[in-house]
Amino acid sequence: MREHEPKIDSVGLGASSTAGLRVWLADVRRWGALSLAVTALAVGWMALSAVPSSATTGGRIPSPKEGFQAPEIRLEDLTGSSISLSDYRGQVVVVNFWASWCLPCRAEMPDLQSAYAAEQGKGLVVLGVNTTYQDVESDARRFASNRGVTFPVLLDTGGEADRSYQVRALPSTFFVDRRGVIRKVIIGGPMSEATLRSTVQDLLDEAP
Repeated sequence: MREHEPKIDSVGLGASSTAGLRVWLADVRRWGALSLAVTALAVGWMALSAVPSSATTGGRIPSPKEGFQAPEIRLEDLTGSSISLSDYRGQVVVVNFWASWCLPCRAEMPDLQSAYAAEQGKGLVVLGVNTTYQDVESDARRFASNRGVTFPVLLDTGGEADRSYQVRALPSTFFVDRRGVIRKVIIGGPMSEATLRSTVQDLLDEAP
């Protein structure tokens, strides 16, 4: 054995390794705590900056289904004026999708006009949405004129309203209450006058 050969101090090496491990663990804990803090701040910021649904839709997502906020409609009427469903908030609105070639639509139109004439003063509005994109506008105008329709007839020339309400058959009728919520949907027709009048009356009788 060489006299000047350095000796390995196993005790000193173990102590050094243990100390290094402790430092490493302390660093891991610090970074873990920092990561948790950053995550908590991010979640809090997202919660504070999120826009609540009640601020935009009254807590209901617009959908053409009973119990949901009615999707907005913004179309021109037969005079070229822009009409929106939201213009009539606070009133009961019957939204009726129709076409001049649709026989059930033609059959129920007199009852819609009669109900409108009788209940308009009590807060009833009827919006006749003509599916102009699959109709002939001149035919729709002629039909409304010949039937003496006095409620607003809207021209859905691009099919926007039809798609928003997911119309699959004509006629389709949506009863909207004073808060803008769809309360009843009737697909197909002709709708009976009794159903029309009773549904309208129930909604009109509700407190504003």
